[in-house]
Amino acid sequence: MTRKTSIAGSTSTGWLKLIALLFMFIDHAGKMCFPAIPEMRMLGRLAFPLYCWCLVVGAANTRSFPKYLGRIGLIGLISQPLYMVALHHPWTKANIFLTLFVALLGLWGLREKKFLSHIWAPVIAIVVAHLLDVDYGWKGVLLVFLLWMVRDSRPGIAAVMIAFCLFWGSGSSSVYSVFGWNFAGFTRTKIGMLLTPFLKLQGLALLSLPLMLWNLPGRVRLPKWAGYAIYPVHLVLLIALEYLMGVTVHWEHLGNAWQQFIALF
Repeated sequence: MTRKTSIAGSTSTGWLKLIALLFMFIDHAGKMCFPAIPEMRMLGRLAFPLYCWCLVVGAANTRSFPKYLGRIGLIGLISQPLYMVALHHPWTKANIFLTLFVALLGLWGLREKKFLSHIWAPVIAIVVAHLLDVDYGWKGVLLVFLLWMVRDSRPGIAAVMIAFCLFWGSGSSSVYSVFGWNFAGFTRTKIGMLLTPFLKLQGLALLSLPLMLWNLPGRVRLPKWAGYAIYPVHLVLLIALEYLMGVTVHWEHLGNAWQQFIALF
C-alpha cells in the first residue's frame, strides 16, 4: 500500500535530476580534464543536495520501496566500473547511486516505523555508509535523513540546508574569487564577515536551496529508467572527453578490481 506524505518543497524532480546531472558533469569534467578552472568544482557542489532532495520526494511517493531500491541499486552497480575508470577511483570507493541506495534503506525504516525501524535503520545506514566509504560518506546519508524529517516545511528545509552547509563547509577550502573576481576584501566588511562561513567549497551547496524549495515552470517527465540511466551515460561521456583531451583513462582499475574479486574465492 502506498503511504504518501506531504512535500513542502519542489516536486519538479524531472527538472532537478537534469540540473543535478549537468552540475555533476561539470564537476567531474573540472576534476579530471580542467583542474585549472576551480569554478567547475564550485558549480558541482549543487548536484548532490538536489539528488538528495529527489530521493526524499521519491521515497515519499513511491508505490513500492523494494522496486525503488532495486532501480537505485542496479544503476549503482552498473555505474561502478564506469565510475572507477572515469574518476580514477578503486573499486572500494562507491559511486553516488550506492550512497543513495544506502540512504534509501534508512528512509524505508524511517517511513515504515516497524519494530522501531525509525530508530535503528538510519543509524545502521550511516554506519554502513562510513564502512563502505561511499561517495559523500556518512555525511551525505545524514543529509538525506535530515531533509526527510523536514520535508513538509519550507522553513525547516532551509534551516537544515543552512546548518548542514555550515557544518559541511567548515573543513573545506575557502573561496575568495570566482571567474577572476576577487572578493577577499569584501569578506573583511561587516556583511562579508557574516557570509564568510558559507564561502567554503562544500558550503556552496547552499546555492541549491532555491531549486529545492520552489517548483520550476513547466514539467519535465522523464521515463522511469531514463532518470537513472543518464548517470552512467554521463560517465561514458566523461571517459570519451578524457580520451579526446589526452587525459589518462584508468582502465587498469577494472583489471585490479577483477583480480581482487577472484581472490575472494
